[in-house]
Amino acid sequence: MFEPRAAERVDKPWGYELIWARGSAYVGKILHVNAGHSLSLQYHERKEETLLLTSGEVRLTLRSGDDERIVMMREHDVFHIPPRLIHRIEAIVDSDITEVSTTELDDVVRLEDRYGRKGTSEA
Repeated sequence: MFEPRAAERVDKPWGYELIWARGSAYVGKILHVNAGHSLSLQYHERKEETLLLTSGEVRLTLRSGDDERIVMMREHDVFHIPPRLIHRIEAIVDSDITEVSTTELDDVVRLEDRYGRKGTSEA
């Protein structure tokens, strides 16, 4: 109860996640994305997340209907991703993103994926 614990590391084809908090209504993660790699083009049915770029630089692709935007995120930039917003994170350089989200970690609908995971919903 009064001892620190290690964050849970989850290796990914684009880098890794460190899950550092699991509450009844939130999850805290650090996403380490290797330079030149990207997460899936994806959306969430229920999951809501807020991103804080703690180091590096990423290209955030956002799509809603026919509107697609590219947002360049630099250190200390914050972006909120509501449910159903299509998005992709691509690292320009090695980057660390602190993510706080609701608890639905398996709520991932992949539309495109470089690593052969399209359509799956694994966390």
